[in-house]
Amino acid sequence: MEVTEIETPADSMDSSLVFHVVKDVLGFVLYMHQQIPSILQDISAEFDALHTEYKELEVVPTQAEVASSRRKRVGRMREVKQGIRRLQKFMDTFSGLQTSLQLMLSKVPDIQGIILVLGASPIRPQHVYELQFSHGRVVPGGACNFIRSRAAEGLSRKVIRALISKGVGSASYTGPTKLFLMVRASSSFNLPLHFLPKRDFRYSKKIIPFRLQLKCRARKQEVDNPHDDSQSASSSINSTDSTSDDLIWFQCRHAIKGLASKTPSMEE
Repeated sequence: MEVTEIETPADSMDSSLVFHVVKDVLGFVLYMHQQIPSILQDISAEFDALHTEYKELEVVPTQAEVASSRRKRVGRMREVKQGIRRLQKFMDTFSGLQTSLQLMLSKVPDIQGIILVLGASPIRPQHVYELQFSHGRVVPGGACNFIRSRAAEGLSRKVIRALISKGVGSASYTGPTKLFLMVRASSSFNLPLHFLPKRDFRYSKKIIPFRLQLKCRARKQEVDNPHDDSQSASSSINSTDSTSDDLIWFQCRHAIKGLASKTPSMEE
């Protein structure tokens, strides 16, 4: 199975870098598969702008306000409220997923594998994106502020370019679906409010996943070993191998449901 390798000039991958890369890939996948009408940054800005406008419209009007102006203001308030409702569930779920991912990375900073599953359920996917991480130099533990770094920016761009080159999002639009986050961690990992253990997780072999292996410069400098290469190829984070080394899959409780899109399919 083909694995696309991507290298970062950094000699280690900390929790913050992994978090921002996964977040960017998640947003890119949602956008390219027409599950959101615009990129995440624009949706977030729109949501905040709607809340700000609604608060401004709620300001008690003066007695001098004429009836026509009041009708216009009330009508606009109704439109803004509908816009907020349309995005509210998506934003709440996305915020919950971000929090879960940060908590997980705080507990397991050297996470080895993450899968993004797009489909009705994790076992019935339409598309699968596997991310493998070779963390390089061990980073001392401690609190992580998850500030976006230049290394994260650069690695995210490389990953997204690789996905574009592989034709991500070229399939026709089949309607809104869900995106699930799966992480591979020790069976002792315990965040029950955010992740559920899925020891027997596996998806259909008919689905060909996009596999990306993200490496550090430190890894690149290691002496090549043919046995390591063969082991790397066979240690793909496919769910069929999830029980090795007491590692199992965990599913994030926050599954993102795509927003209904008016964009016609590519075939229309």
